[in-house]
Amino acid sequence: MARRLRPEGLDFVGTAPVRLVFAREVVASPERVFEALARDVPGWAEWFPAVTSAQPLDGGSARDVRLRGGTRFRETVLAAEAAGAACVYAYRVDVTNVPAVRALVEEWRLTPAGAGTRVQWTFAADGPAVFRAGLRLARPGLGRSFRGAVTALDRRLRTAG
Repeated sequence: MARRLRPEGLDFVGTAPVRLVFAREVVASPERVFEALARDVPGWAEWFPAVTSAQPLDGGSARDVRLRGGTRFRETVLAAEAAGAACVYAYRVDVTNVPAVRALVEEWRLTPAGAGTRVQWTFAADGPAVFRAGLRLARPGLGRSFRGAVTALDRRLRTAG
């Protein structure tokens, strides 16, 4: 059953009860990584193994994302900024079939690192105590998923020329 979540803004990334932050350096430039994240939304299914489908909606201001196992998200893009030294792509989940979650915002922050990019993903969430505890226990698995996805994205960008 689809549930509507609490509509949080970008500031939730810094104030959420649970914040899981992961980072990895890649060879691709911040601009190329940003394009893959923000402009090639359907391409997420090609490099992020948990994603089976991702579609931009409303001219790119929203997304419909489906994950393995049947999880669904309807998201609103909160930031898609490719100006300056850092690129930011962030979205909040508005509707999902995940039980217990009350609010969820994800931020991808891209900064130059040597000849490539430091990719930082922050997963910010709120829910009842049991949900928060479960999410903290899931941290190692989410970290593996992130590292594998970013590695696959970097490989994809390098082979795309």
